[in-house]
Amino acid sequence: MSLEFIPSRVFYEPGVLNYSLGKTLVERFRQMGLAVTPTTSHNRITGTPGNTASGMYREAKRTLVIGVRRSKKFQTCKPSAHYQLPLVTSCPGMCEYCYLATTLGKKPYIRVYVNIEEILGITSLLIQERLPEITQFEGAATSDPVPVERYTGALKQTIEFFGRESNGRFRFVTKYTDVESLLDAKHEGHTRFRFSLNCTEVVKKYEHGTPSPEERIIASGRVLKAEYPLGFIFAPIFRFEGWQAAYRQLMERTAEELVKRAPFGWSSEQLTLEFISHRFTAKAKANILGVFPNSSLPMKEDERKFKYGQFGYGKYIYPPDEIKEMKEFFQEQAKAHFPLAQVEYFI
Repeated sequence: MSLEFIPSRVFYEPGVLNYSLGKTLVERFRQMGLAVTPTTSHNRITGTPGNTASGMYREAKRTLVIGVRRSKKFQTCKPSAHYQLPLVTSCPGMCEYCYLATTLGKKPYIRVYVNIEEILGITSLLIQERLPEITQFEGAATSDPVPVERYTGALKQTIEFFGRESNGRFRFVTKYTDVESLLDAKHEGHTRFRFSLNCTEVVKKYEHGTPSPEERIIASGRVLKAEYPLGFIFAPIFRFEGWQAAYRQLMERTAEELVKRAPFGWSSEQLTLEFISHRFTAKAKANILGVFPNSSLPMKEDERKFKYGQFGYGKYIYPPDEIKEMKEFFQEQAKAHFPLAQVEYFI
């Protein structure tokens, strides 16, 4: 059963009414009986309830903002893709460790953009600029686009756009399972549909408001049956009492479902795997503890190694010997359960 996102309140820029999707969304949410309020900018929302950092965060996660994306510049997205493709910002999930705690801060309301044709027009130009090379776009760099898809249809529109682009490729990742509307999309194998997975212990403890690992695994089998290129991100990987058994069971169950659902001729050669160990920055830790003051996330600096990241700020990662053990373990598990899959990285 999927978790349906229904916002508690909606804000919209008046400019969205110049777009058919914008008019449709505003009218739909009004008919649902929600408070639908105009705002001067989708980047600055005031008037959401909450007297504490924790309260404001939770209310922001129930707030949908409908906007027009005016910037014609797409951010780079190395090393996974050439560009970010901005369809949505944020998501309704409340994962305690989320790296967007650094970038979106304590009020991460959910933004959708209604000028999809214009965004895809810029995408087309960027593909043309790099011909004859293939250009990769990431659709979930600052969001999970699936929970709002039932309202916007933007993800399916984007998938079918890339289905028509011989030199464009699209990828996105989700924790959510409301994938039904995407299964019949004409993707032509040009979109890699990825799921973020973690073991039950981590999901129950830290990934609030998200589907269970079992629900995600079943959804991934349905996506595989629809013949999408498939991928999994195992992240963030934590060390805790029994972590190896927990992650082994997760990978065993995932492999079992894929074998059951696989279309004829499928092999794990068509699968990509990404592994990301838990890390945190000082800024993220401060924001996380502001929002989740009782969090049990392992964020003791003296138990980690400090490392400068590619963007100039430092982060706390597991010590080298622990990273080595984790990497070897997951390489073994990948080989055992997905022998032909492409392991893109372990970090």
